[in-house]
Amino acid sequence: MSTDTSAETSIFNRRESEARSYCRSFETVFTTAKGAEMTDAEGRTYIDFLAGCSSLNYGHNDPDMKEALIEHIADDGIAHGLDMYTTEKARFLKAYEENILKPRGMDYKVMMTGPTGTNAVEAAMKLARKVTGRRNIVAFTNGFHGMTMGSLSLTGNAGKRAGAGGGSLADVTHLPFDGALGDDVDTLSQIEWMFDNPSSGVDAPAAFIFEPVQGEGGLNAASTEWMQGVARLAKKLGALLIVDDIQSGCGRTGTYFAFEEAGIEPDMITQAKSLSGFGLPFAALLIKPEHDIWKPAEHNGTFRGNTHAFVTGRVALEKFWSDDSFQKDVQHKSAILTAGLQAIADVLPDARLKGRGMMQGVDVGSGELAGDVCARAFENGLIIETSGAHDEVVKVLAPLTIPEETLRKGLNILLDAVRDATVNTKIAAE
Repeated sequence: MSTDTSAETSIFNRRESEARSYCRSFETVFTTAKGAEMTDAEGRTYIDFLAGCSSLNYGHNDPDMKEALIEHIADDGIAHGLDMYTTEKARFLKAYEENILKPRGMDYKVMMTGPTGTNAVEAAMKLARKVTGRRNIVAFTNGFHGMTMGSLSLTGNAGKRAGAGGGSLADVTHLPFDGALGDDVDTLSQIEWMFDNPSSGVDAPAAFIFEPVQGEGGLNAASTEWMQGVARLAKKLGALLIVDDIQSGCGRTGTYFAFEEAGIEPDMITQAKSLSGFGLPFAALLIKPEHDIWKPAEHNGTFRGNTHAFVTGRVALEKFWSDDSFQKDVQHKSAILTAGLQAIADVLPDARLKGRGMMQGVDVGSGELAGDVCARAFENGLIIETSGAHDEVVKVLAPLTIPEETLRKGLNILLDAVRDATVNTKIAAE
């Protein structure tokens, strides 16, 4: 195989839109992937600490999911069925009921939306307004909920919002997330005051929406008390509670849902990213039965329910969530990750750990330094990216199935990158 990738790269520069982003950080052409590693056209292998931005929680090309999907295709299984009844949809729903809902005492209807997370968020917004008859929705600082116009109105990042080109991003009130104003400021009390004060100018909303851990916003993790407080306030105001568990869900924080430790019962939960288990497009909205007041086709889409994703998603549920062994393994690796990141933070003055479970990172203080760290890590065989309002957080989203040895190796590469970057910074300053 030729190791010259210049021809392949040139077609991207010539024909792909300027909207492309991740590829700008990883200047190579990838050809294969397995588990927690990706290989490029030159035969170089990289440890993957990005995992499709948490779309590959179970790693690349899980053998059991791959076998089931190949068998389904080879047997002329349904490839596309709109929202018609199919054997594979039934099998997926039964697996979700038996492995996720029943063990947690949860009762939700599963709405198949368009195949991306932003569509699940759009559906939640529409339904909240339909149920309550209200327009306003409360979102939180540093939140990211998608890039279509409705979900973008909930998103805080100025750069992302600029993509609307001046289009209306209305009917949303943005309030401070847990810890947004510093560790010594109780944002929940401030939010409660806003709604208790009849002259605050903030009306009772249709819904509150938050991420238990803000992925793109800098790995800000909501405390149990804060999540419980928002849930109580929503109920008090007659508003619905929407938990966006798209990036933080499917085991990423150590439990299937990232809000489980809070014991709250959201009215709606958005699911996507690793829902298919295999990186296939698939999104859904979980709805409490009493709120499922849609009329047929009031929210639909040609690709609502991906039959191939039903196959792989069902295998993921049966393989990883039929008991608590996988969850315990994730929690064990989370402790390894915390220790590794703490060693990295100790190298940098004022650096601090962010996030929870296998959704952690280090706030290094500046986007410039974080970008330098990630670039140096990539040069040494590690794929990793940044997050946060100023891209100041080096974020680890390794597959949950990553072997311990590979996890530790990746953390060592990251530690070396931090050391090299800080030395370079000191030399430049002198």
